[in-house]
Amino acid sequence: MDSINLMMEEHQYILRMLTVVRKACIHIMNGEAINYEDFDRMIDFIRNYSDVHHHGKEEKLLFNEMVEHLGNLGSKMVNQGMLVEHDMGRLYIHELISSLERTKQGNEESRIDVIANAISYTHHMIRHIEKEDKVIYTFAQKHLPEDILNKVNQDTADFENSAHEKGIQEHYISLLKALEKKYLV
Repeated sequence: MDSINLMMEEHQYILRMLTVVRKACIHIMNGEAINYEDFDRMIDFIRNYSDVHHHGKEEKLLFNEMVEHLGNLGSKMVNQGMLVEHDMGRLYIHELISSLERTKQGNEESRIDVIANAISYTHHMIRHIEKEDKVIYTFAQKHLPEDILNKVNQDTADFENSAHEKGIQEHYISLLKALEKKYLV
């Protein structure tokens, strides 16, 4: 298994969900009612597929090896770059959930906060994914020793086998396709 290639493939699913989130925000901007069930599904995908599943592999497997084996530069790229950006994405989602709850309770002004946090998340993640694909992963491939890359690949295969048993990929890709069918027509 090529773990970095797999993570880049997962980025494509995440980018597709970001397009769905943007389209849902356009509906709100156009005065339509917020579809809370759909936002719950988008947030489920973001929290469990993008964050737990995808970022879980990055943080627990690849990034740990980069910090351990790539010296000060590897440590800075991960600890002051990628992990900070992961936390920023989590903050946008936390604020999005709070905004949705306030709107649900009748605070119409919070509709703007729903849009602001959702769109900020999409912009943030698009830049983050581009940085990982073009800089971080490439740096790891070029500079991590082959035995460490092989270890990351094996650990990723084990992680994926466990996720496959739970149906993670199938569930979230199916969820993505259903939302795309609704929002990208």
